[in-house]
Amino acid sequence: MGLTARIRTRDGWAVSHAVVTVTDMTGTQVLRAEADAEGAVRDTTPLQPGAYTVIVTAVGYAPAASSAIVTASGRAEAGTVTLARQGGTELPPPGPWTIDPVHSSVAAVAQHLGISSVHGRFTEFSGAVEIAPDDVTESRVEAVIKAASIDTGNGMRDDHLRSPDFLDVANHPEITYRSTGLTRSGPDRWTVHGELGLHGVVRPVDLDLSYLGTGTDPWGGTRAAFRATTELRREDFAMNYNQVVQAGIAAVGTTLKVELDVQAVLGEVLPQA
Repeated sequence: MGLTARIRTRDGWAVSHAVVTVTDMTGTQVLRAEADAEGAVRDTTPLQPGAYTVIVTAVGYAPAASSAIVTASGRAEAGTVTLARQGGTELPPPGPWTIDPVHSSVAAVAQHLGISSVHGRFTEFSGAVEIAPDDVTESRVEAVIKAASIDTGNGMRDDHLRSPDFLDVANHPEITYRSTGLTRSGPDRWTVHGELGLHGVVRPVDLDLSYLGTGTDPWGGTRAAFRATTELRREDFAMNYNQVVQAGIAAVGTTLKVELDVQAVLGEVLPQA
């Protein structure tokens, strides 16, 4: 007897914080239950035979309503109820995620001689994401990049970038990022607010984030993909070195375009602040 239901997102993830309300034909509430960690509702409250309305709500999702018939056994089976996220695409299931450095990249592009670009990347980094269960804007991300792992494809240039003229890796071996907030900036875009620690300077830096989707991987894990970009000014982080060549053109541009392609695997806990 009672009510059974499964609450899922459009891509099949459990909605563990869903609330199910059952009303009779007069609109009177006769049952209220919450989904468990697997998005399942199993309530044993007996119901009188007849027709009922089942309403499912969850923070961040559009409510869903359906009809249910209670048999003489006093049991109603609502089946699988699918909730659509409000204002955009589905998001990864809540919980801790670990950034996979093997399938992620941290890259930067700088202007060179005013006519071309130099592309570089960091080859050693780690990080974690915590997707909040009830309010996605409370999600968090932390990352650490080994500054000495800079690679632009030219050893002499890389050594110069590691020197006190730029990253000064001997005194500042790590580049850090810690989020401070998250706001929606479009149907499928988010702005991550955070603090970047670079070259001994900590400044607020926002990331323009796109969520690319979630799926299973060949190793039995669950993976989510993201892409983020931002622009940095070198002078904001006390990197003022430059060499002026002919006609007053700077050898290295004053701004950097940062491009992040990230895959994260569900599991492991983000350390508490």
